[in-house]
Amino acid sequence: MGRGANGPVARTPQRPVAELHQHLTEVTGGDIDEALLGRALTHRSYAYEAGGIPHNERLEFLGDSVLGLVVTDTLYTTHPDLTEGQLAKLRAAVVNMRALAAVGRTLGLGDYLHLGRGEEATGGRDKDSILADTVEAVIGATYCSAGLEASSALVHHLLDPLMASSATLGAGLDWKTSLQEIGALHSAGAVEYVLEEEGPEHAKTFSARVLVGGEEHGAGVGRTKKDAEQQAAAQAWQVLRDRHGDGASTAPLPDLG
Repeated sequence: MGRGANGPVARTPQRPVAELHQHLTEVTGGDIDEALLGRALTHRSYAYEAGGIPHNERLEFLGDSVLGLVVTDTLYTTHPDLTEGQLAKLRAAVVNMRALAAVGRTLGLGDYLHLGRGEEATGGRDKDSILADTVEAVIGATYCSAGLEASSALVHHLLDPLMASSATLGAGLDWKTSLQEIGALHSAGAVEYVLEEEGPEHAKTFSARVLVGGEEHGAGVGRTKKDAEQQAAAQAWQVLRDRHGDGASTAPLPDLG
């Protein structure tokens, strides 16, 4: 680790980018530009400390659109009988910070990141927001390097299990309503949400915990209060469904559009 004017410079990745490059090449069958992949793994905090080198936010922007297209197309094709509103709810269950962060952990992306001192010191390698953004940036780099076919293969590799299960996880994915209904069905007690927020005004992250009958049943993180509460409610709904085994997972999806 080198030193700058204000102390140690940002840490370099714990694992070489070449390892991830090889894995992604095998998964996608595409010729991914290794330098571009390195940019996808470069957080703006590192870029700033390194004198303004390119970082991953443009690739994240692109990857978000590619991800949305592939997931939307898959859900549209897989569920021909669902309405636009129902499909939107399913997509929200797949394309969200928490789900993408879990995918990032599965890939071990935290070990490949270029992070600035501050993010390194505050556990940035395992932050949901950073991991989710990096997943999108990697998808963007794959698209730029190898096109839609390769980037689509990557999205399917990462998210097919979640897309397959998304339609079985609740009453149309209006999780707060679903939680209220299953809680009332089993007299589980009052549902309460506890919210916290962190980060600057322009980039806040919200955390939510949901209590059912005074007992914590789920937690969620999102860029809005609504997203965080919905994710927490989804976890709690799953806990109650598993506990009571009432077959709610097979209930038809209502039209919430």
